[in-house]
Amino acid sequence: MTVHVSPAAIRPWPKPDRAPVSISRRTLLAGAVGAGVVAVGGIAEGPRVWRHADAALHPAPQPTYDIPAVKAGGIVTGAFTSAARQGRRVRWAVAYPPGFGTHDALPVALVLHGRGDNFADAFGSHALDRFLADAVHDGTPAFALAAMDGGDHSYWHRRADGDDPQRMLLEEFLPMLRSRGLRTDRIGLSGWSMGGYGALLLAERLGRAGCAAVAVDSPALWQHARETAPGAFDNGADYARNDVFAGRPRLAGVAVRVAIGTSDPFYPGAKAFVAGLTPQPATDFSLGGHTLAFWRHSAPAQLRFLGRHLG
Repeated sequence: MTVHVSPAAIRPWPKPDRAPVSISRRTLLAGAVGAGVVAVGGIAEGPRVWRHADAALHPAPQPTYDIPAVKAGGIVTGAFTSAARQGRRVRWAVAYPPGFGTHDALPVALVLHGRGDNFADAFGSHALDRFLADAVHDGTPAFALAAMDGGDHSYWHRRADGDDPQRMLLEEFLPMLRSRGLRTDRIGLSGWSMGGYGALLLAERLGRAGCAAVAVDSPALWQHARETAPGAFDNGADYARNDVFAGRPRLAGVAVRVAIGTSDPFYPGAKAFVAGLTPQPATDFSLGGHTLAFWRHSAPAQLRFLGRHLG
């Protein structure tokens, strides 16, 4: 059953049953600074805690950021059984800016999570509901953010076992959002790491007719199938079918923004991807690594970009 909750009530979130294939930042922090802080009960102290943790995990210099003090808007959560995902239960959440809610026909941007993460991270550790509230407070046209489960390492495309999170988005999730009053004719797309790749892939499929803007953080991009991480693709043919480099011409007419830290291992791939786009997209190639610190630093500009093009 769908429930309406306040931003504070959604923290801490449940985590997925399957653990990431490697030790995550979340797991390490649980041992280092205590579970109470890791579970975003610590959002108020987030900048201090996470800056310290990112510095310990990633010696490269990290950007600074501040989680906005402005009060976040409301959040609606729910779940459904997805036929496109082979009967898996998909949890979701929609964040509205302050003063807006389910009675408002707002445009919407989908937020696709990274590997080993889930729907909860968008409005938990990433605090995107607060960044959204701050952006709208400062004059960005209002829009909603929608996050959903996409699988531990699905990379947001159809897999050999039949799991198809991209079809879930198009044929199940977007129609559900539309039935709840959100405008889904031309959506926005965002995401980090695996989700950044997935957002670009979906933007290429939708093209300018269905996607107004895509703004990604640290997208997991490999220029050759042999370079990909284990589990990201079923085989070389799967990589070729879902090659975002080959699909770049389909982004014509879609507003694109790519943000990535210059110490991020995906930085060379992101630079190569951007270099092949015409016209050149908006970018933030600046200090940072593949870290939460960079993604929080990036959030204000990414949300302003999405709101401007959705509005």
